[in-house]
Amino acid sequence: MKTYYVYILTNKNNTVLYTGFTDELERRINEHKRKENSKSFTAKYNCNKLIYFEEFQNINDALHREKQIKRYKRKWKENLINEKNSDWNDLSIDWYK
Repeated sequence: MKTYYVYILTNKNNTVLYTGFTDELERRINEHKRKENSKSFTAKYNCNKLIYFEEFQNINDALHREKQIKRYKRKWKENLINEKNSDWNDLSIDWYK
């Protein structure tokens, strides 16, 4: 069964939030960290720190959740992140060693 992910990235100062969707979280986060698309939003604002993610078994549920998160204000997103990762640590820090 396929797994889908909705995730939130930030930069080192936690000033920018980016919400994304993927079916391969480790690969996608690695692409952000390597700035594969140098003209992308995440490359421009150095968003490469994974601070939040959710897993879904249904693609439509994941896409709906991504849209939901994107339309909410920053304070709501901060509360969501703080529920699971109050220190805003990079959840992918050990993935690429």
